[in-house]
Amino acid sequence: MKIKTSAQPNSEQQGWFNRFAQEAARLSGKPAAFLVAFAVVVLWVLTGPIFHYSDGWQLVINTGTTIVTFLMVFLIQNTQNRDTMALQIKVAELIFVMKGAQNHLAIIDNLSDDELERLHNEYRRRADRTVSSKRDTGEPTAAKTA
Repeated sequence: MKIKTSAQPNSEQQGWFNRFAQEAARLSGKPAAFLVAFAVVVLWVLTGPIFHYSDGWQLVINTGTTIVTFLMVFLIQNTQNRDTMALQIKVAELIFVMKGAQNHLAIIDNLSDDELERLHNEYRRRADRTVSSKRDTGEPTAAKTA
């Protein structure tokens, strides 16, 4: 099944919050964002003697950092949700096109935590058996280290 997509969705395809969250997350990960935050803290420290290190002076930085942290949690969660969903779609596509793959694994994100844990343990056992059998035959494995 072919799905029409474009690498750069237009404004109508994305909501304002998604566009804002993506751009804010992108910008907040830049060195300039760190430098601005660092400059604010340095400026705050330098104003300490002017305000006699008062409670109000301390309240400014505490309130500012709390508000920024609170808002960033939602922006980061939004971008994390989008990235996770995009990754799940890519993996599902790979599963569907692989000959002999277990297609039901493409929707395992709907399983309960216990079911996911059980599947994880099963695949861990299968991986361990594969590594053991490759070791027995002398085939190189990812588990070998230099």
